[in-house]
Order: sequence, then C-alpha cells, then structure tokens
Amino acid sequence: MDFIINHYEFGQRPSVTLPSPEFLEKLTEEGIRKMVSDHYDLLSHSEVKHLFPRIDEALDKAKQRSSDFFIQICGGHPYYNENRGKPLLAKRHSPFAITPKDRIVWLKCYISVLSKLDLPEELIQSFWDYLNVFSFWMVNTREES
Repeated sequence: MDFIINHYEFGQRPSVTLPSPEFLEKLTEEGIRKMVSDHYDLLSHSEVKHLFPRIDEALDKAKQRSSDFFIQICGGHPYYNENRGKPLLAKRHSPFAITPKDRIVWLKCYISVLSKLDLPEELIQSFWDYLNVFSFWMVNTREES
C-alpha cells in the first residue's frame, strides 16, 4: 500500500479525483460507516481532538455526516445533499483552525483505519488518493512560527 502523504503548501486547491465506486460496492454503506466511526474514535484521542466534539451524541452526529459524505462521493446515495445540502466542506470547516500539521494527523488516523480493511489494494489506494488531495482543501490556517 502506498500511503504517501503529499506535501502541502498553504493555499493549494488541486483538483480532486473521486474514489472508485467499487470502494463502496465492496466495503458497503455499513462498512464505510464503521470506517468513519473508527477514524473519528482515533481522532478523538489524538493531538487534534480539540477539533472534534467531546460529547458522544455530537460525535455520533459528526460521524453520521462524514459517513453520508463519503458514501455519496463514492457513488452511493446522496445522503449528504439530502440532509445538509451541497457539501461546501471548506466553508463548513472554516470556523475551525485547521493547520497543515492537523491535516497530517487526520491522514495518519486514516492510514491506521484503511490499513486494516480487507479490500483489494487498488480500491484502498483509490480512496487514499482521494483523501490525500481532498484534505488540502480543509487546511485554512498556517502553522505557527
């Protein structure tokens, strides 16, 4: 598996290639929801835990929204659009100070989760490649000097 984290320069907004729809087909909606839940559980104990809800009920809602989004971008049902409207995730994340280092922590937590999936490597790679570039769009704060 090639879990390389691409170098980020502040302000980069590269085009994003969606993951293979086969990722969802093989993992299923339930599998994506478990993957996202496991990811959030890691994040809630990481050095970026301050960016995530501390109350279980609020964290569960965040997991639901994130799962809905990933199901949708993998070609599944448009749950996110139905429940939240157009994603506009950079705008939705703007209230939170997200640094390039925070991005790396977020991605490393996904590496941990993705490396445990029982799927063909090319499907995991497709999802990883999406996350790696998609994550550039969420960074909105420069590192402190």
